[in-house]
Amino acid sequence: MKEKSEENWLTATIAGERLLLHPFCGVYWKKEKVLLIADLHLGKAAHFRRAGLPVPAEVSQSNWERLIALLLDFDPERVLFLGDLFHSDYNSEWEELADLIRQFSHIDFELVIGNHDILDHQNYEQAGLLMHGTALIMPPFIFTHEPTFAQDQNLYNLAGHIHPCV
Repeated sequence: MKEKSEENWLTATIAGERLLLHPFCGVYWKKEKVLLIADLHLGKAAHFRRAGLPVPAEVSQSNWERLIALLLDFDPERVLFLGDLFHSDYNSEWEELADLIRQFSHIDFELVIGNHDILDHQNYEQAGLLMHGTALIMPPFIFTHEPTFAQDQNLYNLAGHIHPCV
């Protein structure tokens, strides 16, 4: 597959590292071949529909399409989910995630735990996800779900969890 031009994405230099910013809300650390994604909340639309909230089913399909596009655009060696991969309760989208991980078996999928990642750890392992605690250090970064002040001031915190809205 021909490599896509980096001109398609904005770039940011953070802690001396160049990151590619994709419009589908992924950040790619090319030097380490790591794709960063936060707060995917798979299963959230179904969770809300079960509670009687009118969330269109297309929301879920759009999330899957964007996730696959990120994987195809960057072809990372690792995907690091910065928490809230799944939205609380187990449902059929968990099986879809496990299928996706099997389809992209050449990629390591990893999860830094977020506040919505409450499934049994066995579910994550069976899906093929490598689990981290609440933080993963890969200098010059510390990856977390909730923003934190790193004890080591030489580490830059990249986190998810903040959902700006109006």
